[in-house]
Amino acid sequence: MLRMSALPDVPRWATLTAHAVPLVTLPSGLWRIALAIGLPVTAEPVRTAGGALYVLSLTVVSEALALLTLGLVRPWGETVPRWIPLLGGRRVRPLAAAIPALLGATALFGLCGLVGYVQAANLAAGTLTDTPAQQALLVLCYLPLLAWAPLLAVSAIAYYRRRTATGPRPGRPARRDDLDRPARRDHSTRPARAVSAD
Repeated sequence: MLRMSALPDVPRWATLTAHAVPLVTLPSGLWRIALAIGLPVTAEPVRTAGGALYVLSLTVVSEALALLTLGLVRPWGETVPRWIPLLGGRRVRPLAAAIPALLGATALFGLCGLVGYVQAANLAAGTLTDTPAQQALLVLCYLPLLAWAPLLAVSAIAYYRRRTATGPRPGRPARRDDLDRPARRDHSTRPARAVSAD
């Protein structure tokens, strides 16, 4: 069975969601690599070294961004790794990870809509591919990208809720996650000092 590592207080569904993100970006990355090395996946191959470098860079950047989602369920998403200069060993504030992730998910929703519309028009016009097999491969490789934004948003919200939870909410039964987590101490109230009657 596939073993996925995550912090002990991360629910299994959140671990699966975060680990799914790099997997949904992988098919499109492999398709772009095939395009860059000259395999016949489109009507027009990449003809310049600059074009191939752009396509490969897009693949590396998108996969790196997808891999960052794993930080929402792993220790390096709560404490900056020690090998990072100036910041190593410091705790990551929940909003410092959740806000960029949610902004990224918002940008991905918009990009999926825009690029999906343009590419659907290009596919319908027959300008991207020559054969039905090329068209099917393109759609099959890019369709999983539609899941990237919702998976990232769900992972970010789960991260924020987990990191800011203080225990079971009143009127609700304790979640399994809350039972495994030690209770936080409230340091805001101090015991009253004993006053002697002299």
